[in-house]
Parts: sequence; C-alpha cells; structure tokens
Amino acid sequence: MTAAGRRVLVGRIVGLYGVQGWVKLESWTEPRAQIFKYQPWQLTAPGQDMEIKGVNGRPQGKGLIAKFPGVDDRDGAAALVGLDIYVARELLPPPGKDEYYWVDLEGLEVVTTEGVALGRVSHLFATGANDVVVVRDGERERLVPFVQGVYVCSVDISGGRMVVDWDPEF
Repeated sequence: MTAAGRRVLVGRIVGLYGVQGWVKLESWTEPRAQIFKYQPWQLTAPGQDMEIKGVNGRPQGKGLIAKFPGVDDRDGAAALVGLDIYVARELLPPPGKDEYYWVDLEGLEVVTTEGVALGRVSHLFATGANDVVVVRDGERERLVPFVQGVYVCSVDISGGRMVVDWDPEF
C-alpha cells in the first residue's frame, strides 16, 4: 500500500473540559497544537468510525483542549473520550532528510547488507533508547533497532526496501 490512502494516528481524546462540550486532547504532532491544522479528522474506536471537520482548539495548561462542531454539552463530549484521532497521510508535511513517518515504513521489504530477505516491516514502536522495527516473514518476528548508520543502512520508500546490518539468525 502506498502512503496515499493511509492514515496516521496523531492524537487521542483523553478527557472532558468544562460543561460546554470541550474535550482534552493528547497530541503527537510537533508542535502539538499543529494537530488542528490537519483536518478532517477520522475519529475511531472499536465499533466507531466517523469523519469530522471544523474542530477548533487551543493550548490549555500543559495540554490541549478542543471544541467539536455540534457538541455543546458535557454529555456529548463524554461520548468522544477515548477516540483516536487519525488524519490522511497526505495532509502531513514531507519528512526532513533521514526522517520518516512510521506509516511510510510499514510494508517495506527488509533485507540484510548481504541481500538475505528478513521479511516486511509490520510496525514500529518506541522505547526509551530508540525506535524498534518489527520485521515479520510469516515464520519469524525480528526486532531491529531503528538506528540509522548502525543497524539501518538505507531506506528506499519509493523502491519499497530497507537494508539493515542484522544477523538473519538473530
């Protein structure tokens, strides 16, 4: 799957703010208030999926608060708590040199520097030290630290391939 049509998780509705329908947000954009510029939002949770435009918000204390169109009371806002906020990948700015959106890495073929196929990128996750690429080939799952220049030798998004310096037996 290409980046077109993919969605990127950019935040989550985490609580209520006041009685007039405002909610608290957790944002993973940089800067965090940039989340309001990427609309429409796709709000999702198990059994729920809706698109919404025209969300307004602002920083409040250490977090963000948002007001959704048509949500004017605390009960309406409470129904939104826990929903994840996704946006279309094409709404996001291009990554900088040697930077990647995780969604763009998912599905890439992963091979060693010797050309041994390890599988495809299933997903990534963050650790305190570095991000980790989960590579699956149907039989095995490998966890490769996403450290460029050490374990990750090259990433070719358009060619669909990542080359890693990794022992295939590990």
